[in-house]
Order: sequence, then structure tokens, then C-alpha cells
Amino acid sequence: MSTQLPADVQLESVTKAYGDVVAVDDLALDIAAGEFFTMLGPSGSGKTTTLRLIAGFESPDQGRVLLKGVDVTKRPPYARDVNTVFQDYALFPHLSVGQNVAYGLKVKRVARAERKRRSAEALELVRLGGLQGRKPSQLSGGQRQRVALARAIVNRPQVLLLDEPLGALDLKLRQEMQVELKRIQQEVGITFVYVTHDQEEALTMSDRLAVFNHGRIEQIGGPAEVYEHPETEFVAGFVGASNVLERTQNGRSSRFTVRPEKIHILEEHESADPGAHSETGRIRDVVYVGMVTRYAVELDEGGELMVIRQNLETTSSEALEARGRRVRLAWRPEHTYAIETGEEEERHE
Repeated sequence: MSTQLPADVQLESVTKAYGDVVAVDDLALDIAAGEFFTMLGPSGSGKTTTLRLIAGFESPDQGRVLLKGVDVTKRPPYARDVNTVFQDYALFPHLSVGQNVAYGLKVKRVARAERKRRSAEALELVRLGGLQGRKPSQLSGGQRQRVALARAIVNRPQVLLLDEPLGALDLKLRQEMQVELKRIQQEVGITFVYVTHDQEEALTMSDRLAVFNHGRIEQIGGPAEVYEHPETEFVAGFVGASNVLERTQNGRSSRFTVRPEKIHILEEHESADPGAHSETGRIRDVVYVGMVTRYAVELDEGGELMVIRQNLETTSSEALEARGRRVRLAWRPEHTYAIETGEEEERHE
């Protein structure tokens, strides 16, 4: 009979408050070995505090933190087999790139030849081989971020914690680094726990992600599951663009969500496909953003839907001319999901 290995990271009923503000509220979480796990949420949702609790920079008021099944709740950061990569890189400006990467090994009294070999390997992994002699000031922002990553990986930690590490980079470089981070994580096999407020980052890199709101996890699952099947109104609105409609049928009111890219725009008198849900309305506003156009449609039955359409053949002038037009919107019933709502979502709104 096989024995299941303990999760690399376990949080058991963890609570952390600062005065009257509860930053993390009775949180339970398991992160598997070798997983790229993302904690996603807006500012103040508790994701960074959770990361700091795992790292040991903060102590929980209640609950336990376990690494590989070992209770480390009372251990200081240096006694935990984790490393943290921050947004500001925290490189030593007076040391060379090679010295920065090898610093942790030097503190651990690893032999000089071994330090040199391992730091060179780490720099090759992040595609900075040959730059050992440069100073951080001679590198671009993206290169400095890679050095910080190499410095963390070279210690071969059980878990690597990343606190919004791409936040200071421009959009193009951030997108490139998302792909690089996933590649590096797969190559080294270390468990990555990543914090971000950027839903595209979370969807791009994660094996699983947890959506945080008011110190609690609203939903946890794979990227496609969380995006395609949001369980609450908060998740539907925060992870990508979404539409929430309320309709009454047989005397019962229900709320559901449908993603804007799943909705088709038809002529008002055009028939929808058999079985599709359809509603008529008027295009209130049009926003042309290059690859796609966003249409805000006021529905005759009440409410408004955002529709996203790819500009495969439509020009900007053709898209903008649609403002004020009567249309029929249609979508397949399997793209509609009932959602829960409650006090947490109302407070967020």
C-alpha cells in the first residue's frame, strides 16, 4: 500500500490580525510538492500576509504552518527551507552578479569551488551565463530580476516564495518573464508559491491558483476551472472580465455569469442557434482596443452585458459605427454559470 507524501506547504486554521483588521481569517491550504501555486487577489486580500506567514516573517495568532509535514510555526525564517524573491530584487549593489548569486552559499560555508560551479549553473538556468562579473547597476530590470531568481534557486530550497516579482517590469518584459518563470520552475522542480494581483499572470503560469478576498480563499482550482466556472460573484469579476445578470423565472430570482468572449452579437431580427439563450438590447458604448473591440449592451429585460469580439476583419471605424445599434445577443447555455453572492462580495463592491 502506497503512503501519500505530505504537502510541501500546509496551513492549518491560520489566522493573523493587525489590531482590528483580520488579514488572514482561519485559512486552510495544502500546496503539493513541485506545484506552481499562485495566490491571487486585490490589495488587502491577505495573499502577501499568507506568503509572509509561510516564510516566517510573520507569526500566526492561531493555527499552524507545516513544511513537508514538519511544524515550523515557531521557527524563524533562516530555519525554514524556503527562499523569497521580492519585487525590489534586494541585490547587493557593491557585489558582482556572481557574488550576489553565491552569497547564500557563502553564508552556509559552501566551498569556494562548489559556490562558483553552482552559481554558474544557476545563471545559465536563468539565461545570464557569462555575466558573472557585471554589477547590478549594469543590468536591465529584467536581468536584475533573473539574478534575484538565480540567487534564490542556487540554495535549492524546498519551496520558493515569490512576492509580486514582476511588478516593476514593463508589460512586454513581464509577459516574457511569465513564460521564463514557468520554464525554470519545471526544470528545477522546486515548489513555487507566487503572489500577484495580476490575473493574467495567475492564469498563464499556475498549476493551481487560490483567489483571495478579505483574508479568505473564495475559490481554488486550476486556471481553466477558476476562469470558466467562477463559484462566486467576486471571482467572476476579479478573474478576467465577466458579466453578472439577475433574472426571475417561475417566481425565483437567480444570478448567473457569462464571459464576454462567449457572447455572439447578431442582428436584432436574426435567429439564434437552437438551444442558445438570447436577449435583445442596444449597444450603448464601443471601445476599440486593437485586437478586440468591447461592446457594452443595454438589455431590454434589464441589466447590461459586456461583449468582446475579435477584430478579424472589422476596422476601427466599422466597430465604432455600431454604437446605438439594436442587436440580439446569444450564448450557449453551457457557458452560463450560477453564482453565489454574500456579504463578502457586497462589502468588496
